[in-house]
Amino acid sequence: MLLSLIELSVLLQPAASSGGGAPAAPTGGGAAGPLGGCNAGGVNMAMIALMFAVFYFLLIRPQQKRQKAQEAMLSALAKGVVVRTTGGIRGEITQIDEREVTLLVADRTRINVLRSAIAGPEAAASVQDEKNEKNEKK
Repeated sequence: MLLSLIELSVLLQPAASSGGGAPAAPTGGGAAGPLGGCNAGGVNMAMIALMFAVFYFLLIRPQQKRQKAQEAMLSALAKGVVVRTTGGIRGEITQIDEREVTLLVADRTRINVLRSAIAGPEAAASVQDEKNEKNEKK
């Protein structure tokens, strides 16, 4: 993609004059200007707009979508949900407030983590497997 943009910019550049240094004779029909009548400013502005659009759709927009999804997931956290932290610790939420979450990671072992450190809820299948293991031990 980047290569094709570079090739496109090379194709849109005005042609270099091949003269011996002597000024070209003006042709009839008005003043052509130094670029031979080509609207190079418009082409450059179009290239800048194209580059901004590419950056927006490939970098900025997906990041905004991920951030909104993360915020929605964090606001939907509740007591009793089994979650995984960004550090890989899995536990059940026992207490939650605006800033911190208390996780039960083992019998009588609770840890406090920042709410922003929660990567997401665990899949329902792994929660069911954990409950089955607890029942088998009893």
